[in-house]
Amino acid sequence: MINFDKKIDRLGTYCTQWDYVEDRFGKKGLLPFTISDMDLEFPYEITEVLQERLNHRVLGYSRWKHEDFRDSVTNWYTKRFNCNIDGNWIYYSPSVMYSISKLIEIFSDEGDGILINTPAYNAFYDVIANNNRNIIKSPLVNEDGFYLIDFDDFEKKCKESKIFILCNPHNPTGRVWSELELAKMIGICKDNNVKIISDDIHMDIVYDNRMTPILKVAESYLDSIFICTSASKSFNIPALTGSYVIIPNESTRNKFENITRYRDFVNSPAILAILATMVCYNDCEYWLDELLKYLKDNLEYTIKYIKDNLEPLKLVMPEGCYFAWIDFSDLKVSSEIFQKLLMDIGEVAIMSGNVYGEESEFYLRLNVACSREKLEDGLNRIKKTIDYIAKNI
Repeated sequence: MINFDKKIDRLGTYCTQWDYVEDRFGKKGLLPFTISDMDLEFPYEITEVLQERLNHRVLGYSRWKHEDFRDSVTNWYTKRFNCNIDGNWIYYSPSVMYSISKLIEIFSDEGDGILINTPAYNAFYDVIANNNRNIIKSPLVNEDGFYLIDFDDFEKKCKESKIFILCNPHNPTGRVWSELELAKMIGICKDNNVKIISDDIHMDIVYDNRMTPILKVAESYLDSIFICTSASKSFNIPALTGSYVIIPNESTRNKFENITRYRDFVNSPAILAILATMVCYNDCEYWLDELLKYLKDNLEYTIKYIKDNLEPLKLVMPEGCYFAWIDFSDLKVSSEIFQKLLMDIGEVAIMSGNVYGEESEFYLRLNVACSREKLEDGLNRIKKTIDYIAKNI
């Protein structure tokens, strides 16, 4: 049994979530539930493989293009998703968002439309805007906290777009798209010659159902679909950097290689990331299974706490990701006021929903990938804030 309740002090480690909370929230000393990493230790097997390499005391240039790395990925897709991936489709990238940016560059021109479902991961807005493309929004339909694709709107917006950026599982709402939904997306995109880039970085953080990689249902549209992902979210190793992109089309792989190897010169991998990815996929499935039970318990605890103590806030159990997507619309205060009171009264930092789009102004994204003790502390701080609002506003 893994002790995920172990308290870990991340202060003083140059940690974005803890040491630099003031950068985003403008105030020091807040208890953070913000950026999507975990306040939990990664598997011990990672420590062993990295320590062995560090004891070797040579960190020279390395390679990723070998069967050990590619086989670890293909085997993972087979056993976790029942999805067959050709090892030759796999290509190293320094980050998921870098891959998305380069694929946008390959398949569109300045001024072209890039489609996203909103609310959306905030980096999607940035990568589209900073590539001088137009953001095309297809808002998700919120049915009592469960989000659905508005396929009529999606089809209409595809006619204005060159690329659709899918998020599976969806950040921040936690939807895990079904095979039927994915197949319908593919059919509409195919009819409109829209390429699909799927950000699957949260692919392993799912609860009651397995996630379906979109390539599994791609059929005749295989050459126009690309998956960008990493082991970083699943096993809490983002500081090692590194990711991979799955590109079935050979011509596109060649273009991607020319950019990464001969123009941007980011093709030489961080060897510690390669080693960590291999050991995660080869040896740490047991750890992930225990993690998912712990995260699910944290989410269920949060749902009960909100129901018992934080009315009128609402939370529906997500299908994936480790975020509690909390609806505070019935609180009848603005997002700006609530955020200020959370910081001043509760001394807690939680991502505001308006970061992910105007559709989610009255939401909070609370990261529950932490010890139960920290989660309880954070929820108590929200309660302190709610009690203050009830008495004073």
